[in-house]
Amino acid sequence: MKIVLFANTDWYLYNFRRSLALALRDAGHDLLLVSPAGAYGERLLELGFRWLPAPMNRRSLNPARELTFVLWLARLFKRERVELVHGFTIKSAVYGSLAARLAGVRSRVSAVAGMGYVFSSNDAKARMLRLPVRALMRSALGGKSARLILQNPDDVALFLDARLIDETQVRLIPGSGVDCRRFTVAGVRGIGEPLRVLLAARLLWDKGVAEYVEASRRLRAEGRRVRFLLAGDPDPGNPAAVPGSMVREWVNDGLVDWLGHVDDMPALLGSVHAVALPSYYREGLPKTLIEAAACGLALVTTDMPGCREVVEHEVDGLRVPARDPVALAAAIARIDDDPALAARLGAAARTKALERFDERIVIARTMEVYEELRPSCVSL
Repeated sequence: MKIVLFANTDWYLYNFRRSLALALRDAGHDLLLVSPAGAYGERLLELGFRWLPAPMNRRSLNPARELTFVLWLARLFKRERVELVHGFTIKSAVYGSLAARLAGVRSRVSAVAGMGYVFSSNDAKARMLRLPVRALMRSALGGKSARLILQNPDDVALFLDARLIDETQVRLIPGSGVDCRRFTVAGVRGIGEPLRVLLAARLLWDKGVAEYVEASRRLRAEGRRVRFLLAGDPDPGNPAAVPGSMVREWVNDGLVDWLGHVDDMPALLGSVHAVALPSYYREGLPKTLIEAAACGLALVTTDMPGCREVVEHEVDGLRVPARDPVALAAAIARIDDDPALAARLGAAARTKALERFDERIVIARTMEVYEELRPSCVSL
């Protein structure tokens, strides 16, 4: 098939869907990758993929500009004679599906990981956009030749309860997967060695960055030597971005070690003893957590959609309430005080990653969705 993978950043395509793209190419499909221009487009080209920069503004709310972009996509799909469009994240899924309908593309797959700014934020702009976005989603994502891939049961229930799509069109696939051959068991913490805990994510408030820093402040006040590492850059295209100036203040206060963007995540995870993701956002299935699980690390996260799919409390990690830095600090202190607990949780997390989150499982199930739609000649 001629397949388009469309996302709102080239970073997403490279870091989250590169393995899927390689598998599709190896299977003989004709593949085109589309996203706004960025630093990772060149890397996709170096891998031998066709990649086209899209004139998409992630933050735009201008109806005329958005319609112009959807028409641009439709012309591209028609010119390329695309047979299947797979869009990732809400905006790309909706726009890609609408453009596919306009272009007469017979098969459409939408992958939504988390519910995005419009549904996770309570500010006035987000609340104002919910009704029209719901209407767009209903019109874009439905149809007999469409499938919606969701990453956790909470999101499945949300979409079905809101009557956004028919149950027969939903497929539950846990995340984008992790290469368990690259992400292997991390080293053991040495006797007397300070605990090194990591939060690796886009620097957004709703990832729990402020709670993470406050937990550091509290444990530091107790005299603990726990080192709090922060990996990731601010995301200027997101209204919830943490300002870089704020992060630098935390560094100056000795609360976190800021690593910025890190390409070699297996090496980074191999250098720490625990990973925290105190998100209060509806995650799809957090990549950081499943990569850390594959490394057999102790996990601390919140009891939120997506996060709870990776971590079962006291079994393969610890869960704390969202927006609760006191509980977060207490959970990290438990990991600090009890190396045997950390080892037990990490071993169980590794087992779950191998059984449920290995990328080979995710890619195979995604290809099964494509095969469902291959003979699709029904009306859009």
